[in-house]
Amino acid sequence: MKSTDNLSINTIRVLSAEAINKSNSGHPGITMGAAPIAHTLFSRHYKMNPNDLTWDDRDRFVLSAGHGSMLLYTMMHIYGMGVSMEDIKNFRQWKSKTPGHPEYDVTPGVETSTGPLGMGVANAVGMAMAEAHLAAIFNKPGFPIVDHYTYVLTGDGCLMEGISAEASSLAGTLKLGKLILLYDKNNITIEGDTDTAFTEDVGKRYEAYGWHVQYVEDANTNVDAIDAAIAAAKAVSDKPSIIICRTTIGYGCAPVAGTAGCHGSPIGEANLKILKETLGFDTEKSFYVPDEVYKAAKEQADLNAKKEAEWKEMFKKYAVQYPELAKLYEDYKKKPCESMFDEEFYQFGGAMATRESSGKVLNKLADKLPNLMGGSADLAPSNKSVMDKRDYFSADNYAGSNIHFGIREFAMAGIANGMYLHGGILPYVATFFVFSDYLKHGIRLSALMKLPVIYVMTHDSIGVGEDGPTHEPIEQLAGIRSIPDSYMWRPADSKETAAAYEFALTKAEGPVVMALSRQKLPLYEETGKAALKGGYIMKDCKGTPELILIGTGSEVELCVKAYEQLTNEGVAVRVVSMPCQEVFDAQSAEYKESVLPSNVRKRIAVEAGCSFGWQKYTGLDGDTLCIDHFGASAPAEILFKEFGFTTENLVKKAKEMLNL
Repeated sequence: MKSTDNLSINTIRVLSAEAINKSNSGHPGITMGAAPIAHTLFSRHYKMNPNDLTWDDRDRFVLSAGHGSMLLYTMMHIYGMGVSMEDIKNFRQWKSKTPGHPEYDVTPGVETSTGPLGMGVANAVGMAMAEAHLAAIFNKPGFPIVDHYTYVLTGDGCLMEGISAEASSLAGTLKLGKLILLYDKNNITIEGDTDTAFTEDVGKRYEAYGWHVQYVEDANTNVDAIDAAIAAAKAVSDKPSIIICRTTIGYGCAPVAGTAGCHGSPIGEANLKILKETLGFDTEKSFYVPDEVYKAAKEQADLNAKKEAEWKEMFKKYAVQYPELAKLYEDYKKKPCESMFDEEFYQFGGAMATRESSGKVLNKLADKLPNLMGGSADLAPSNKSVMDKRDYFSADNYAGSNIHFGIREFAMAGIANGMYLHGGILPYVATFFVFSDYLKHGIRLSALMKLPVIYVMTHDSIGVGEDGPTHEPIEQLAGIRSIPDSYMWRPADSKETAAAYEFALTKAEGPVVMALSRQKLPLYEETGKAALKGGYIMKDCKGTPELILIGTGSEVELCVKAYEQLTNEGVAVRVVSMPCQEVFDAQSAEYKESVLPSNVRKRIAVEAGCSFGWQKYTGLDGDTLCIDHFGASAPAEILFKEFGFTTENLVKKAKEMLNL
């Protein structure tokens, strides 16, 4: 052990507990128990430059047990990573840099927003996959341009969550040797001892996943054992590693140590005094970090800063020897250029299911965007989500960019977020739209972090047909639309599908979810880049319309057919295609008024999903043709007829509204 190890660890314990006490809110137990793990990692292994928290080749550290956020903030403060003592004192306060759980883009240096247990494990798997892929593309002998580890600190709760199991299983299959999971095993959750609900042998489970498993029996004080375990994990290149560290929650404060009482509640002033006395700290000093602790941390941080300088020098030589690869490396970090979405990008041959259109668009993009990477939760043939000219990413070929995620929808979303957060990768994922419920929280976190991850969701309605109500999405459109900072696209044809991709890659500031049809849809002359407005006039009349029909996806065809019949009967009708409500809502008031004039109050929204949310467009005098009940098993054309999605029914509704 180094002379300052114990002092540094105990400083972390005291400072973290003190900040949580001041906030009167937080989770002190993990900050006190896992302090030796965090200290050992930061002081001996974690490669980062506090002066450049976005250095490409830094190690990634993910606090999956995000409730222990003060542990991370304390480490960032001590190592000069932009968290001041004032920030520590403002823990969990309004507009603080130290929120209750780590938040990406709120605290520079935080790699991902965590707190929903297990999600950080999936994010870390995504980061490790991105590292492995980029290393396979860019590294050359003598030039390890991409060469870093992903560390994730997790607890008992994270490893109870199914998402961590899904992600860990895939990580073992992929043999991600640069992924190291540090398991703070304290056997306590909010409800008490884990023996009540979690008695499995986690080590054996991870061995079965194909991981390298180690144990540190006393991680409360044994820094050298933790250090040796991390070093051993780094030496295993063909397996991800888990280090099971047995700790005591709330270590150092006898009245609460080892109990659920310190898991999610401040320890209080009396116990803080006991903690300080036990650990040899002056009880009269508050928010105090000894100079020796700062000095030792700065020495390590300075060494890491030199590593970045050395990396930059290496990259200069790399650029001389491999100029094309060096340029490509820089291109991987850029946003796609709008110029690539030219007239040819919007060319399609005729009627086509939008899932098929999506597959064609993906392959057009694959020719232009080498860092496009993604796949499906075992539904690629149905989702049309394979890039035909690309290899599959696997333990034998990290250069591949098609991904077999397996039937792991939730982990797939978390992994995609991690890939995007790593940098250099444009990720997409795919499954049936009804299964978006399995991964919805992943979409929510994409939105929270404003990550433009692409979610390809096919089989978008009762058009699924014979598979029946278990596979027919009804409420999912409204559910995704309710997520702030997300974009729910339901294109009416191939060109609107192309527009959804253009928007996702050039304009989106959050996840783009595409609901795509199984059945063929017509190709319309009026569609294309107009869809980038989210909603637009597709068919119109002379003068002011008497009625506006608003449709999405396959129901735009129904609106067009009703328009033609009503127009022939002398009714002034407008058809508005609205592939994305969120994009339309963001347009200027003038534009929205031009499409949906406020003086035209007779409106019908038509969509094969629940009606919830459409009232903001249809108003008090409008109506909907939607489906507010579950579907059934039958051929699609039968279901559409039985549930009222016919030209005759829509025309009838229109005439009743117009008193014709």
